[in-house]
Amino acid sequence: MGSALFIPVGIVVARERISHPWQTYRWRPVGVFLDAPEISDWRELRRDGRSVLYHAATLNLELHRKETTAYRVNLANGEPSVYVVIREDPDAGGDWPVEVHLVTASPFEAQSHGDVGLDNVEGVAMPERLVEMVRTFIDTHHQEETFYKRKRQPHKMNDEHKFGQEPLIRLRERMGERIEPPLAKTDDGDDENRRSSERK
Repeated sequence: MGSALFIPVGIVVARERISHPWQTYRWRPVGVFLDAPEISDWRELRRDGRSVLYHAATLNLELHRKETTAYRVNLANGEPSVYVVIREDPDAGGDWPVEVHLVTASPFEAQSHGDVGLDNVEGVAMPERLVEMVRTFIDTHHQEETFYKRKRQPHKMNDEHKFGQEPLIRLRERMGERIEPPLAKTDDGDDENRRSSERK
């Protein structure tokens, strides 16, 4: 098995009648199936009084070895899903104002498309045979990432000053000046008299 796997899946989209003042129908993905034929146009699968189901597209579900962590998250949630992204096309003519844009098994990739205004992202049930294919792909390619703790480098006080102005205390030390600590003030504040007497 290579580092990528492409699985053709058929995407089922429903047109559902709704009660809305500005919209008669809504479109949403409701399922996927394996062994889907290639199609050039939408095919009606079933209809009832409130909805019509279409085989809207056949797209490749792409599995990549670097995304196995995302697939593991998907399978671990108890209800494995295939995420279908359909995109509204306001300028589209004909009977279908949406197109199937993407199908993925990665919840992370699906979430990134959820932020796009014209995209509608729905998770639909992953067929059991597809679950086994994804699980086999994970078992073949998943590698736990090794965590390396970065060692803290010791701070060197005597490093050459490289940026900005040299600190004043470092400049005085380099110039050989003696730095005297400040004198503590006496109660009468007569610091100048004390300095004169010390010099004598």
